[in-house]
Amino acid sequence: MKIERDERRLDFTPIGLAIKRAREAKGMTQEDLAYVIDRTPRTIMYNENNGQHPSLNAFYQMMTMFDISVDQFFFPEKYPENSCRKRIDVMLNSLDEKDLRVIEATISSQ
Repeated sequence: MKIERDERRLDFTPIGLAIKRAREAKGMTQEDLAYVIDRTPRTIMYNENNGQHPSLNAFYQMMTMFDISVDQFFFPEKYPENSCRKRIDVMLNSLDEKDLRVIEATISSQ
């Protein structure tokens, strides 16, 4: 069995943008988010805008806090760039619970 090195690297830029959109949709500032996850506002800015990788714990906190699915970023072949599912996932991540209930009722009535 031949073992080869895995040279793949995660481009964090799209994830950072999803975090930024979700944070703004919740009315939070970078300072608010930094306080909640015990980081500096500058770190949040670098994560959101420069694609800098956060620590695993900070990543986990942000993804779960904003209910962002990592599937679309880790398995992009399942979510083509222009797919309707990807666009809907991004929109759903920015909705609050009340809006999600409306969407759920709409889908259930089909």
